[in-house]
Formats: sequence, C-alpha cells, structure tokens
Amino acid sequence: MTAFDVAIVGAGAAGLHCAAIAGQSGLRVVVIDHAEKVAEKIRISGGGRCNFTNREVGAANFVSENGDFCRSALARYTPRDFIALLGRHRIAWHEKHKGQLFCDDSSSAVIEMLLDECGQGGVERWQPCSVEAVAGEAGRFRLATTRGSVLARRLVVATGGLSIPKIGASDFGYHLARQFGHRIVETRPALVPLICSGSAWERFATLAGVALAARIRTGDKGNAGDFSDDLLFTHRGLSGPAVLQISTYWRPGESLCVDLAPEVDLRRLLLDGKHGSRRQLGATLAEVLPKRLVDAWLAGASVPADRRLADCPDRQLGELADGLHGWTLKPAGTEGYRKAEVTAGGVDTRELDSRSLQSRLVAGLYFIGEVVDVTGWLGGYNFQWAWASAAACARAMAADCSTPEAEL
Repeated sequence: MTAFDVAIVGAGAAGLHCAAIAGQSGLRVVVIDHAEKVAEKIRISGGGRCNFTNREVGAANFVSENGDFCRSALARYTPRDFIALLGRHRIAWHEKHKGQLFCDDSSSAVIEMLLDECGQGGVERWQPCSVEAVAGEAGRFRLATTRGSVLARRLVVATGGLSIPKIGASDFGYHLARQFGHRIVETRPALVPLICSGSAWERFATLAGVALAARIRTGDKGNAGDFSDDLLFTHRGLSGPAVLQISTYWRPGESLCVDLAPEVDLRRLLLDGKHGSRRQLGATLAEVLPKRLVDAWLAGASVPADRRLADCPDRQLGELADGLHGWTLKPAGTEGYRKAEVTAGGVDTRELDSRSLQSRLVAGLYFIGEVVDVTGWLGGYNFQWAWASAAACARAMAADCSTPEAEL
C-alpha cells in the first residue's frame, strides 16, 4: 500500500497539468495511466504543433447541458496564464486565424514542459499501469492497480473521452463516475466529419477534394449552431472546419442548412449578368464557386451550364440562387469516435462544484477535462478547458488538503 495526498487517473493534458500544480503546492501526487505513451492527444494535435489555446475564450465557445458551469474555471485560469507558462519554458508559438495559437515547433515541447513541471512538484507517474478497482472508504480512496495498491485522500478523474481509440481512449472515467452515483450526459462524437448518402447526395459524391468557404447552421434556439468557415467534400460526405464545428451541435435525424456562397449575393450576380453580355450560367457561377460543384449542382437542376443568362427566366435564376444559399441536407451520420477530435457529453456538471470540479455527491472526488460534459469549439478551446479545469481542481485540493500525508 502506497499513500498519496492525490491520485490522478489519466496522464493527458488535464491530468498532467493538475498533477504539476498540485505537486508544486506541496501535495504528494501520483498520476496513473494505462497507456504506454504519455499525452498522445497533445502530440498529434494541430498537425503535430498543438493548438494549445485560443486568445479569445468564453463560455459561449463551449457546449454543455449546463452552459454556465465552465465560466468560473475559465475566468481563473486564462489563455494568458498558459502562455506565461510556455514563456517560462521558452517555447515559441504563433497565432493563426481566429485566435488559434500553435507551437512553432513540435507539440512534444508542450508534453516535455508538463512533465518537467510535474518533476518540479515531485509527482510520481505510474505508466503503463491500469486501475483495476476503486473503493471509497472513510474519506479516502483505495485503488487496486497493476503496480500495487494506492491509498489517497483525493481522487481526480482525468481519463478523457472516447475519441481516437487507437491512442488509448476508453470509457473508464464514465464507469467510475457511475460507480459513485454520477449521471452521465449521453456521449457522442464531436468535431467529426459527417457522412452523407442517398439519392440526393449522389451527384455530390464525386466532389471529393473540393473546398470552399461556407456557412452552416443546424438545431433549434436551445441548441443552435451557426458557423462560417471552410467546407470540404470527401469521399463519404463533408468535412472541413465548418463541418467539424457544426457536428458538435448536430443530432441524428436533423438537417443542415448550408450557404455555399455566404459572401456573395448570387441572385444579384445572376440577374445583373443577364444584361449587356452573352455570359453563360455555368461560367458565371464558376467565378465565385468551384467549377466541379457548379457542374454537379446544375446537373441536378437540369439546367445546361452553357445556357446564356439572358435565356434564363428571372424566376429560374432566383431559385438557383436560393438553393445555393440555402442547401438543405440530412447527414446519415458521423465518422464516429475513430475520427472525432473530442467527445461531447460526459459527467453531468450539475453534480460538480464549478470552482473546484469536486463531486457534490462524494467528498474528495474530482472530474476534470474531457470526461466532463463541457465540449469546446475547434481552435484550441478544448485544451484551454483542460488547463483551466485542472488548475481549478489543483488549487482547490491544495487549499483543502492541509493535513500531512503521513496521517494517512
């Protein structure tokens, strides 16, 4: 039996950051993870350069059944705080569009920084090591692991979600939450490509590789998503940033409304083109849309691409413009957890304290990061939630866990 102040299950972004802060606060901490490699999700993120946060972060950038829950942690550990940490480790970074921040070099620099921070706090890391059973007893937690038993005064669950199973994702955190009486908001793949099929999709199935700027909307007032970004046609459906964003809001059976030319008034373009020229319909549309898309769209509308605009009735041109601005389609599904960047849903935040991430049902039990029902947009928001929730948890434990470890 080895005794610790804090046992953290999960050596990802949230788990390592929490361990480092708690350890440097004077607590004796162990991090346990079943995977052989540490923080693989950090390693592969951002094309290997880790989109570690976003300059502008607020509750509006997250999806949860309890939308205000994330405000407290995000306000008390901001992107500036994490940037300052990078600065202390001399990790260079740069900003891309929409406030997204990336490492100049490899994402492994962030992993090495977190491990160095853990080292400064004397954190023990048991990896690979599986937790076989957990029991709560007399205000402590007893963990049976493949490396022996652990007794801890605080237990932090930072096991992540179900996304990308090839790097070790599992449902262990959800099982543990249920064991202690917590409700799980239904989980689903998020930030994931969508699959399309059926007769209405057939003419677009050959457009793989075509990309364009688009606006996509779905949902009702209580769960509405509306994003303008790039859209990409794939062999199986739709992807690209706009689609990944909307996938978090989309539910099976719902339709999407896609504006394929959000920056152009297509009706005005076509009607104005009727006068004083011999412009053709297809060529005019191809000035603002990819030609392959134009050809597929006009094939479905049964209008020859070489028809002169002057020969097209105003009503027909108006209907074409309205269709391109308001393309309605119903995806057949998603590419699943295999391709999802994150998992939506998770431990119900209404049963957690927003300042500490501690369970309201079991004293000393905490849930942080992706395992919680807080899902960020694409663009560094989910990493910021990992850093912020970890910091909130670690600081709360440091304040509460004042009795010397030896008393265990």
